[in-house]
Amino acid sequence: MLVDFSKLPDHARVWIYQANRKLSDDEVASIKDQTAAFLTQWTAHGANLEAGFEIKYNRFIIIGLNQDNASASGCSIDASVHFIQDLEKQFNIDLLDKMNVTFYTGEFIAHKPLSDFRKMAKAKSVSPKTVVFNNLVNTKIDYLENWEVPAKDSWHSRFLA
Repeated sequence: MLVDFSKLPDHARVWIYQANRKLSDDEVASIKDQTAAFLTQWTAHGANLEAGFEIKYNRFIIIGLNQDNASASGCSIDASVHFIQDLEKQFNIDLLDKMNVTFYTGEFIAHKPLSDFRKMAKAKSVSPKTVVFNNLVNTKIDYLENWEVPAKDSWHSRFLA
């Protein structure tokens, strides 16, 4: 059951998928339509899942799930991963590689392999104040409050000197 993302409770589970490039407005419109269609029919053991989504900065797909009524099962999580894999193929993007880092460089969003981010940290090209996207947050409230944070306040801090 598709609901407005803003209506999900703060403790809703979230999954964040970052694209390896900025998506065009047409791609975002298509992804919105397809994600809405997927979430409308998303179930776990026959029970409708109350889920919503947002797309941020033409780069991130955030899916939220209210687990109060029904939780995602192994099969429903598999279905969501298959859906994301289908988007990857359709738009020739990478959404599932967790070995990439996305962060602000001025007003722009950069996407780099983790190995490059490490090199940038050693070279002081990124600092503890560099705002990164912490895609490991797993509740809506964490997403709202701790997703865009200085590198020193996220798992990225381990790479800073």
